[in-house]
This record gives sequence, structure tokens and C-alpha cells, in this order.
Amino acid sequence: MIRNPIDIATRVSPELSSLIESIISQLDGGEPVTLAGIRAFVKHDMPAEIDESEHMHHFDLDESLSDELDDLIEQFGESAAAMDFIYAFASEPLTRAIEEVMNNENRENPPSLNDVRDALLEGLGGSLVGNGVLEDDEEYMLMPEIDELIELYGGDALAEDFLRYE
Repeated sequence: MIRNPIDIATRVSPELSSLIESIISQLDGGEPVTLAGIRAFVKHDMPAEIDESEHMHHFDLDESLSDELDDLIEQFGESAAAMDFIYAFASEPLTRAIEEVMNNENRENPPSLNDVRDALLEGLGGSLVGNGVLEDDEEYMLMPEIDELIELYGGDALAEDFLRYE
């Protein structure tokens, strides 16, 4: 499987990114999923209600998810890692935590996901709650979310790449 060095996830529609993520979680068999595997699932194993809406979408002016997937395969090849096409954002509370770490005056380099995790372990979440930046219940969701991002993208991934701007 070929890993793509550029941020190709930004070229994927949110709908296709979400579909790829869903399929990867369904096909979680230990083997990395490729674009060819996603395409096979879409063609042969897609649930009927999704498949029906996909066929109806072909009559719209917008590209269907299948067409978009075919374009990605043509551009990047069937062996491209499907995970590279998932665009992930941090939740709003985690975005606030990431921004807090990024704005630390003592920081020399942009923080990685591991740096944010370390800051959370050192009490950043409680500090943000104390300062009124986060609600009490939001603090408890930060560690599972950062751990999931680290599992998917690696601890050395730049945290700022996951900021949610709305």
C-alpha cells in the first residue's frame, strides 16, 4: 500500500470522507484498507438505503460519491491507503485545548498530538474548566478524543492540523 505524503484528505468531500471512515471501521480486519477496498464495498456491500440514495444522486448536477471515489482512484491509484482520505477535525473543546497549548509562550515548536496529550495529563483540562473555557462535562471527553487521533494519525502529527474553525 502506498502512503501519500501530501494532505490529500483536503481534496475529499466531507461526505466521502465520512463514508470512507465508516467503511474502514466496518472492515477493521487488521489489514490496511485501500481505495480499491472502499470501491469494492461501495459496489457490492453497501447497505440498500445508502445505495438507493447514491443511485438517485447520479441525477443531480454534483458528482456522486462513487464518481468522486473513481476520480481519487484514477488520480492516486487503487493501492492508496483509504485512511489518507479521511479528514479529521478535533471537537470544539479539544480545539480550545490545542489552541491553549499552541499559545503557550514557552513553546518553541508547534505542538504535536502527543504534546497536547501530555498537557492534558498535566491538568490542562481542569485549568480550562477553572477558567470557564470548558464546561465540566467537556473535560472528560478530551483524553479519549486525543487518544483516538493519536491512534489514527500518530502522536507526532501536528495538532494544529486538527483545529476546527467554525
